[in-house]
Formats: sequence, C-alpha cells, structure tokens
Amino acid sequence: MTATSAATAMSPTPHRTAVPPLRGRIGGDPRSGHYAAPHRYRLHLSPACPDCLRIAITHSLLELGDTLPVTLLPAVPDSPDGEYAALRPLYEASSHQYPGPAAAPALSDGWTGRIVSTHAPDIARDLAERFGERGPVLYPCRARNALEEISRLCAYGIHEAAQNAGRLGADSPEYETALGTLLGALGSFERRLADRDHVLSGELTSADVELWVALVQLDTVHRWHLDAAAVHRIAGHRRLWSYARRLAARPAFGAHLDLDGIARRHHARCRGQEAAGAAVQIVDWTAARRSGPVTPSFG
Repeated sequence: MTATSAATAMSPTPHRTAVPPLRGRIGGDPRSGHYAAPHRYRLHLSPACPDCLRIAITHSLLELGDTLPVTLLPAVPDSPDGEYAALRPLYEASSHQYPGPAAAPALSDGWTGRIVSTHAPDIARDLAERFGERGPVLYPCRARNALEEISRLCAYGIHEAAQNAGRLGADSPEYETALGTLLGALGSFERRLADRDHVLSGELTSADVELWVALVQLDTVHRWHLDAAAVHRIAGHRRLWSYARRLAARPAFGAHLDLDGIARRHHARCRGQEAAGAAVQIVDWTAARRSGPVTPSFG
C-alpha cells in the first residue's frame, strides 16, 4: 500500500470540531456536589471504543454492577457526525448549545440529569478511588508516577506510533522511525514481563488495563494498516502476547471484548485499502476469551 492510500485508509469520517471534554469529578466530601452515592451515577459506554473498554474493565474489576449501572451503546454511533442521539439530551442539559458530538464515554448524574464527565482517565480513577471498595487496588499511591509513565508509553509508544506507521505506509522514509518507536515500546513491556505476571508488580493495576487495551487495538485495528513484515516483528514479543491472552481469559477483560463491534467501528471510521499485515492475526482473541469464564458483570 502506498503512503497516499495508507493516509486515506486512516482518515476518520468527518465530524464536528473537537471540543474540550466535560470534566467534573466525584469528590469524597458530600458538600462537594458530586459525591459518591450508590445508584446515583450511570456510565454510558460502547466497549468497541478503547476509552470505553478501559472503563468497562475497571467497572468489572471493582465489582460495581450493583452500585453504578451501565448503559451499553452501539459500536458505531447512530448519527453521521459521530454522536449518539440518546446522549444528546444529557449533553444539552450539561452545557447549553454544546458544540461537540454527544459521544461516549460519559458518566451522568441521575439526580441532576447532567453529565459529570466525559474524560475517560478521570472517570476510571474516580470509579477506583470513590467506589472501589472491592477488587484490586488499581491506583496504588506508591506507583502514581509509574502509572503515568505506563499510560504515556501506551498512548504515544503504541497507539500513536502504530497509527503514524499505518498512516505513512511502508513506502514512506519515515515509516521505519514510527515502527521503531512502536517496537521499542513493545520491547520495554516485554522486558518488564520477564520476571513478573503484571506490568508493575505481582498485583494487577490500572497499568494492566491500559496495556491490554492498547494491545487489543494494535492487533484488531492498527494491524490492518501495517505491512506483513512489521506485524511479524510485532508478534515476536511472545511474553507480551501471552500476557494479553492470559488477561483475555479473565471475565473482567474478555467479557467486554466485542470483536465484531471493533471491526464495524474501525471500518466505519476508516477508508481505503488495507495493508498486507491485515492477514497476519497475532492473537486468536475468540479462543483466548473462551479459555476462561466470560460472564459479563453488567448487562
């Protein structure tokens, strides 16, 4: 695939100009306005979206099904500008004449009928710190700097680097630079997993959620725009992909993996021809998911 066709393939469907997210926070003090209360809030998620998938996994790990309900949205937004019609009233109630698309994820407040936040990192952290009485400690205080480092490495070293490589195409002189950044990030995680079961230590944290979702996106989305040689090099990080399969077998992870939805969302947003790497599947996610119980923790 030429650089031109790769750029076309990675071009998203036009949508409204990006606007800052709504960024309210759930506080620990009842006087703060938005404070933690069972059944007060609702999540609006489409797990085919990586931000929503991270939140869905966090919600399940913390066993919040009976405390904070979830409304599942379709993989592909039902309006041409990338928004969900069902969320538009919430957005309008939260910000008069809100200029952006009514997109997911969203955390809404049932008491006020408004949106608290659309910022995925804040939502996940508030779930853990304000409602996370059960499940693993996803944001240990001692590891905050390390968690931020992992998040950046996933965002820029994996997601952005893979996206740039796919956009440039193998014919571009900058392709190897982007691919090198991606392989360097994967190599860093491969080394981390040489002597531990999880990214930071023996315990599962939000870093594992970040990395797992990044790997899912790499294999199910970005791979379609990379050449076969690059995908084989990516697949060579055997510890990393074994780790991805192991987490996929856990209900909190695998139950939210909507492979058909991810594919439909990707093809709705991208145009053009796929690259040779599309035929080189790294993980059989269906088999990995079936190797453990996958009963969803919310409906």
